Amino acid sequence: MKNIMNNTEIQNLIKEIIQNMNISVLNIDVLKEDNSQTTWYSVSVDQPHFFTSREGEALHSLNHLIRRIVETTTPQSPPQQGVEERHEGILIDIDGFHKKRVENVRAVAHMIAERARYFQSSVEVDPMSAFDRRIVHEYVSNSSDLKSESTGYGPTRRVVIKYIGKI
Repeated sequence: MKNIMNNTEIQNLIKEIIQNMNISVLNIDVLKEDNSQTTWYSVSVDQPHFFTSREGEALHSLNHLIRRIVETTTPQSPPQQGVEERHEGILIDIDGFHKKRVENVRAVAHMIAERARYFQSSVEVDPMSAFDRRIVHEYVSNSSDLKSESTGYGPTRRVVIKYIGKI
């Protein structure tokens, strides 16, 4: 039976993969946000531009690779209806790239949520990546008078924030 990887094992995995790219890892901090199910691995490296250039393409790839490795080492549990078993709760951040992005998306989500409340209607957000949509859904999940859902397909997939009134 395979074991679930703990934070230290994940940190070691991150360090090993980055060092195999001939990039020195200076530090890895593990952070857990109170209102999120995501565990952040804040990584300091000697060449952050390698990961943050091209809109963070290499950083997104690193995140995907680490999640896939963790998934393969996690025991398979019986699938629950409507629940996709993935490790979206792991996020590797280099040089604060994702932190800045999350703050910007949360600001947009706040603005759109307030607009939905003010007009008491549904408001669509511009098309977003799955990562950004997830941030919006997490933000809206803390509201009792709003709900969110994704609509559309592929590159036109977007979030709709709906006003549902006071509950």
